[in-house]
Amino acid sequence: LALSIVMIFKTSEVPNFAQGEIFMAAGYCALFLLVFQATPVWLAVPLTLVVAFAGAALFRRVVLTQVSRASGSPVNLVIATLGLSYVLKGLVRRTGFGDTPRSFPALVSTDGVMIGQASITRLDVAIFLTALAVMAFLFCLFAYTKVGRAMRAVGMNPKAARLMGVDLQRIHMLVWGLSAVVSAIAALLISPKILMTAEMGGIVTMAFAAAIVGGFTSLPGAVVGGFVIGIAENLVGLFISSRAIVVAPFVAIMLVLIVRPQGLFGGRVAIKKV
Repeated sequence: LALSIVMIFKTSEVPNFAQGEIFMAAGYCALFLLVFQATPVWLAVPLTLVVAFAGAALFRRVVLTQVSRASGSPVNLVIATLGLSYVLKGLVRRTGFGDTPRSFPALVSTDGVMIGQASITRLDVAIFLTALAVMAFLFCLFAYTKVGRAMRAVGMNPKAARLMGVDLQRIHMLVWGLSAVVSAIAALLISPKILMTAEMGGIVTMAFAAAIVGGFTSLPGAVVGGFVIGIAENLVGLFISSRAIVVAPFVAIMLVLIVRPQGLFGGRVAIKKV
C-alpha cells in the first residue's frame, strides 16, 4: 500500500490522502463481485483492478485537472484528495455494504507454515511475494519502458518533459490509475486479515509511516519501510506491551525524521530555489 502512495508523490509531489479510501472502495468492489454476485475469482480480480484504475484515472482527469487550473497551489490538490476520501466513504455507506462489519473471503489459504520456530500463514507469504513482484514490475516499468521514463521525467521536471513532447495529462492519469491498481491488489490480500468497514482505509496510516521511514521517493524504500514498521510493532508488543503497539509506527517516524529526514532510501536532501 505504501508503494501506491510513493508512486503519486514521485510524479506530482502531492501526497494522496484518499489512498486509504481507494483501498477500501476496491475491497468492497471485490466483495460485491465475489460474495453478492458469485463472480468467479478469475473474473472478479481483473474487474476490480479495472474499476480501480478507471475510477482513479477519471478523478485525476476531471477533478484534479480543474483544481490545478483554477489554482496551482499544491494545498488545493491535497484538499481535493481529502474530499475524495469523504466521497468514497459516503458512497460505501449509501450502498448499505458499509453499515456492518463484513468478512472478506481469502483468495489464498490461511493455513499455517512453519519457518524454523516461527509460524506464519500462506496468506502472509503471498502478501510478501506479491509486494516483491509489484515492486519488481514497477522498477522495470520505470527503468525500461518509454512510458516509465516519461513518468520519471514528469516527476523530475514537468516543464522540461512537456517541451520534450510528454503528455502530462496522460502520464498523471496513468500514474493515478496504476497507483489505484496497487491499492486494489493490497485490498485483495489484506482485507481477509481485517474486518471490512467504511473506516478500514485508516490502515493507510501504516502505509504513510512505511513511506516516510523508507523514503517518500523510493519504491524499494516503501517496501522496506513496511517491513521495518511491522517488525517494530512486533518487538514492542513482545518486549514492552501490546498496548504500546499503536505507538510504535509514530516513534519510528519521529526517529527517522530526526536522524535521516529523507528516509532510509530517500537519497540526499535537495534544496530547491523558489
